[in-house]
Amino acid sequence: MNSMKKHPLRRKRTQILGSAEPLDMTLMEDSVGVGDLVLLEPLEEEPLLKNLQLRYENKEIYTYIGNVLISMNPYQQLPIYGPEFIAKYRDYTFYELKPHIYALANVAYQSLRDRDRDQCILITGESGAGKTEASKLVMSYVAAVCGKGEQVNSVKEQLLQSNPVLEAFGNAKTIRNNNSSRFGKYMDIEFDFKGSPLGGVITNYLLEKSRVVKQLEGERNFHIFYQLLAGADAHLLEALKLERDTSHYAYLNQKVSRVDGMDDASNFKSVQNAMTVIGFSEVEIQQVLEVTALVLKLGNVELADESQANGTSASGIRDGRGVQEIGEMIGLNSEELEKALCSRTMKTAKEEVVTTLNFTQAQYARDALAKNIYSRLFNWIVNRINESIKVGSGEKKKVMGVLDIYGFEILKDNSFEQFVINYCNEKLQQVFIEMTLKEEQEEYKREGIPWTKVDYFDNGIICNLIEHNQQGILAMLDEECLRPGVVSDSTFLAKLNQVFSKHGFYESKVTQNAQRQYDHTMGLSCFRICHYAGKVTYNVNGFIDKNNDLLFRDLSQAMWKAQHPLLQSLFPEGVPTQTSLKRPPTAGAQFKSSVAILMKNLYSKNPNYIRCIKPNEHQQRGQFSSELVAVQTRYLGLLENVRVRRAGYAYRQRYGPFLERYRLLGRSTWPRWNGGDREGVEKVLGELSLSSEELAFGKTKIFIRSPKTLFYLEEKRRLRLQQLATLIQKIYRGWRCRIHYQLMRKSQILISSWFRGNMQRKRYAKIKASVVLIQAFVRGWKARKDYRKYFRSGAALTLADFIYKSMTQKFLLGLRNNLPSTNILDRTWPAAPYRCFNTANQELQQLFYRWKCKRFRDRLSPKQVEILKEKLCASELFKGKKASYPQSVPIPFCGDYLGLQGNPKLQKLKGGEEGPVLMADTVKKVNRGNGKTSSRILLLTKGHVILIDTKKSQAKTVIGLDSVAEVSVTSFKDGLFSLHLNEISSVGSRGDFLLVSEHVIELLTKMYQAVLDATQRQLLISVTEKFSVRFKESSVAVKVIQGPEGDRNGKLKCKKKGSRCLEVTV
Repeated sequence: MNSMKKHPLRRKRTQILGSAEPLDMTLMEDSVGVGDLVLLEPLEEEPLLKNLQLRYENKEIYTYIGNVLISMNPYQQLPIYGPEFIAKYRDYTFYELKPHIYALANVAYQSLRDRDRDQCILITGESGAGKTEASKLVMSYVAAVCGKGEQVNSVKEQLLQSNPVLEAFGNAKTIRNNNSSRFGKYMDIEFDFKGSPLGGVITNYLLEKSRVVKQLEGERNFHIFYQLLAGADAHLLEALKLERDTSHYAYLNQKVSRVDGMDDASNFKSVQNAMTVIGFSEVEIQQVLEVTALVLKLGNVELADESQANGTSASGIRDGRGVQEIGEMIGLNSEELEKALCSRTMKTAKEEVVTTLNFTQAQYARDALAKNIYSRLFNWIVNRINESIKVGSGEKKKVMGVLDIYGFEILKDNSFEQFVINYCNEKLQQVFIEMTLKEEQEEYKREGIPWTKVDYFDNGIICNLIEHNQQGILAMLDEECLRPGVVSDSTFLAKLNQVFSKHGFYESKVTQNAQRQYDHTMGLSCFRICHYAGKVTYNVNGFIDKNNDLLFRDLSQAMWKAQHPLLQSLFPEGVPTQTSLKRPPTAGAQFKSSVAILMKNLYSKNPNYIRCIKPNEHQQRGQFSSELVAVQTRYLGLLENVRVRRAGYAYRQRYGPFLERYRLLGRSTWPRWNGGDREGVEKVLGELSLSSEELAFGKTKIFIRSPKTLFYLEEKRRLRLQQLATLIQKIYRGWRCRIHYQLMRKSQILISSWFRGNMQRKRYAKIKASVVLIQAFVRGWKARKDYRKYFRSGAALTLADFIYKSMTQKFLLGLRNNLPSTNILDRTWPAAPYRCFNTANQELQQLFYRWKCKRFRDRLSPKQVEILKEKLCASELFKGKKASYPQSVPIPFCGDYLGLQGNPKLQKLKGGEEGPVLMADTVKKVNRGNGKTSSRILLLTKGHVILIDTKKSQAKTVIGLDSVAEVSVTSFKDGLFSLHLNEISSVGSRGDFLLVSEHVIELLTKMYQAVLDATQRQLLISVTEKFSVRFKESSVAVKVIQGPEGDRNGKLKCKKKGSRCLEVTV
């Protein structure tokens, strides 16, 4: 497929569809390959496969065979679903758009709603072919297009929410499919006369309960077990006596616990929500989870091989904890459960015998109990859903059935499960052929066209081989199970060989030897049936046990004795008073009966078919395995289906749509036809001179026998469309050129008129300007003449005065309009326009600035005035002298850095008569002897400086402000300062104080003002790096140097050099 032209099917670009319904081919030109296999040429397997492959590779996953839909699993999300596509397909008939599952669902729903015909949709295919997804799409479409309302929406939601619940308990990961349905499902959706859903009924078939106890390598158990362990919260797991790790459970495959793209925890929440929506109570949900946990815990019951005193084999429980936990959870005595698992009671009419089970028998009993509990739980869930969605018996209703059932299976080792599955598919194939032929025959009869008998393979002989009441395989299997004496799978096979030795569709090693045939693929314990889809070899090992499906009565009675309502209801036969010696029906008999009821149901409805095909075994997008698809097409009988459809006339169409499509091919019908539709079709086909054998005119439809005739019509139409397109293009181009010329002509006239008008306006404006200029010149000449005559003597002074006043007015008005902002920091001022105004301009600038300052001062509160005075004082003391001053300017003075309001002890230390504390801060006192520092609290009041020990909160030193003679401070960014005291004072006799404060600017400023207020003298503050500190009778020279960190504030380092020198590094 290097190009579209090279592929044999690419030449058929039109989507040619045959059907019993009207066909609109407006979209045929955009299709890929052949959209309806009824019109495939040649009708052989290879072209059919190539057509499916071509469409699949172009993401066209749907193809028709008449009204049968073929669906290829794309293994990816395609943008062909959702509300937009639902709205599109509900407004068109079956063949107006590309093949789609919505089209089939729409036909079924409209036929049910408008024609009052019950419908059924049969979905078949292999595991992994997409049957479950197809059924979901059908249900979602029907839910979207049917009526609305609170009650209707509630019913729709319940029907849709049944899917996740059934998938959790009935689906599992297999080698072929990550979400494989391990049961058959038939859902009857019931509608009222308006087409609104009322409810439904679900029927399930043959749950694969053997999966509960054993799975193949690479497969998982049912989803619910993994969802429960992953999604349940810790409280729920504790209540169920479970652990989250799946490796602790023998019934779960240890190698495969997770599936890519599947979130078990999230799905568990969805299942719980779905059960609530359907109508499960909280108690019911809890009981369902308890029974599910019971199945898991049964698998962990370890059995031991024991011997009795007489030497016979027996069995026992290896570890009693598992049985005890199960008994506690379901309310059953663990001894009774252990007895039921390890022994069996045989009852006859006269006596009762208890026999012990050996190890193998006990394992079988345990696994049989687990399988039966889960199978019955699944049936209970289905019945509980049916109770919620059932419809009252008094309402008149229409029904749409959706059948999602296993497809034909041929495995490497085929057993009893494959046998009954393939039997069901044989019956479905029988229904399909009979109903398809019946539908074709009825249409021919309606249209008045003779019906010719169709030769086809009737698989009734195969169905009879399996289901005959006396001589069928299932009947003989039941007979062998009920026969007294030694019964085994070998005796069953021998009986089959005896009865069917000459049957044309039955083979075994014995029959082959009798006919002198050699086949190494046929085993001694096998037989082969020639199904419609091919030969299948079955291994009889396990047929007897699986058909019997025995559960010992002791186990049933033990489960009934459990104090668990749901578990009791699952085992009604366990009631001691209702014990019956009658043997329960076999699995084969039950399945045969279910299939018979299903067939009767299907025959009563109008069928719609969806054939699902798996393109590859690896679940990979874009891969197409021709061999695998070929096997499935044979299983599904697609080629046979096409042959049946094409037995008479391959294509049929109503006269109206046919005439609408092809009337352009006749001279008398194009471009207008006023006669009837049939006469118009006869005219068109008559002018094309088609053979009468190729055509048949029915009452409402035209029938065409060969697809080649339809291809011929399509080719003629394509050529005619090209001719008409050329004609339309020619007429359109001429019309467009005329329109373009007319527009250009109108535009040219408009532009010309505008241009001429504009030229005249410009000429008039020039003339007017010239006249005004001449008038001005004349008036000026007259004024000058009069001026020279009367006012020439005083003109100079008058003009000078006028000019000066004008300049002054212009200067003042301009200054008024360009005054700077009222911000006192803004010193900008507009320059004077002339030199003569420089002095006045400077005076005005000074007046304006003073006015701004007065205005600013008037707005200040008393507190703000005090703050600014302090800042002004700090500026006078330290500006340009202390390096840390610039950093203190924007920071407001706080005064209280200790929180005196919350410390009553410190407030008491200042004294009651001192007034408010001006400054409260933590300082460090430098020891003049060794240079070490110690922390002190400094309180500055109006009369004293108080130093307080931080540890004892007691006043250590009180210094009167009149004793402070001088303060020394460095020019660096440090907080070091020295208080020099008068020697005559009591405190001063002890020497000066060397202190360090982080707020030295604020502290010294406030101290300066306090000294000034208290003593009416200015405190001398010296900014120097070398000063002397008095120490009792001696003095110490302090030298302050800057460390390597530059101007950054760092920790003070004091180093004593000699006895009279202290070096401080800042």
